Amino acid sequence: MKKSRGRTGRKRRRKHLQSFMDGVNCSHKLEYIKLKKWLKDRGFEDSNLRPAQFWGTGRGLMTTKALQAGDLIISLPEKCLLTTSTVLRSCLGEYIMKWRPPVSPLIALCTFLIAERHAGEKSLWKPYLDVLPKTYTCPVCLEHDVVSLLPEPLRKKAQEQRTMVRELYMSSKAFFSSLQPLFAENTGTIFNYSALEWAWCTINTRTIYMKHSQRECFSLEPDVYALAPYLDLLNHRPTVQVKAAFNEQTRSYEIWTNSQCKKYEEVFICYGPHDNQRLLLEYGFVAVDNPHSSVYVSSDTLLRYFPPLDKQRNAKLSILKDHDFLENLTFGWDGPSWRLLTALKLLSLGADEFTCWRRTLLGDVISARNEQQTLNITAKICHFLIEETQHVLLQISRLKRSKENLKKHLALVEALRLEDLKILQKSAEILCNLNMATA
Repeated sequence: MKKSRGRTGRKRRRKHLQSFMDGVNCSHKLEYIKLKKWLKDRGFEDSNLRPAQFWGTGRGLMTTKALQAGDLIISLPEKCLLTTSTVLRSCLGEYIMKWRPPVSPLIALCTFLIAERHAGEKSLWKPYLDVLPKTYTCPVCLEHDVVSLLPEPLRKKAQEQRTMVRELYMSSKAFFSSLQPLFAENTGTIFNYSALEWAWCTINTRTIYMKHSQRECFSLEPDVYALAPYLDLLNHRPTVQVKAAFNEQTRSYEIWTNSQCKKYEEVFICYGPHDNQRLLLEYGFVAVDNPHSSVYVSSDTLLRYFPPLDKQRNAKLSILKDHDFLENLTFGWDGPSWRLLTALKLLSLGADEFTCWRRTLLGDVISARNEQQTLNITAKICHFLIEETQHVLLQISRLKRSKENLKKHLALVEALRLEDLKILQKSAEILCNLNMATA
């Protein structure tokens, strides 16, 4: 017997597809049941948000009622938040208090997470620890083969991030050793680099901003972190607007929406107006069609279309560097940025125009020749970056077939590069139209 092709069959298929797109409710899973009970014991009551698995964003929170602008999304009591106060109240507190030089608030939180995860069933925070990611996709966690495929400016920042976490680990080893009386097992085994990397990523990707008063037992680094169980399941969407802050009256961290959300849809918040390179660096993901995204132009790429024998080349570079015009040069959805065009205009100045460099930085038109040459070189740079991006996408495609263990990380870099390609192709179209208009 053939499958139903009538109206009822179509409705059923449409309903099934829609439920998949909306998200699969996960609130029946044991780890979420335990987490909700744990939160309830700490005063959290919520009947509108459900953990769910979504197509495209993965794990997130679904609303069981339609949300209007001005509605409260979530109110998480202070007792549910994990802060440096939590750490100081634990058995780690006395060791932190007497350690000199003082540890940073970040290291205090990292130490607590590692110690609690090691405690297993004995940890009071186990229901929360059980729903935290076991692995992360921040650049610090990526293999060298994957990092090498990142765009140049991000690749450099990824290497700096890796160095910073490594140095954080090395500088904290003596403090970790001082905790030996608390553990039967060797602290070197518990507080290893892998454990610190996991804890650092947990704090870097999942904390909310919450300012705390300065304490003498901590270093002078800002104490602005708070881990917020359940609330941290909310995913980012760049176009969403929310208001988030700790409410001193209710002693709760609250998020209010300025956007609408339909019943059974995923509820989003906004982590800030970040481009995709920043999102990947700080949070380990990429947002599709991100309006804040840009493709960065390195100084090496900037200079490849200018004659090295230009007598004023070094002077021009010195001016650009002194006026901070060698960083944050970008292509966006609306074409080349003003900063990029200004830098290229200055580099395109003829020998007889060089004295006008100050006017160039202010945005003045120097000559028709300078304007046309700037557009031509901008278009060349754009096409060079398109070819480079396509070449990297081809490399990623080959690696995905040969390196199964890197597939997840390669897919992430691929998503970033595909977004870059869309931006560059849009910029090339804009530049083509500009060239036609000035021809």
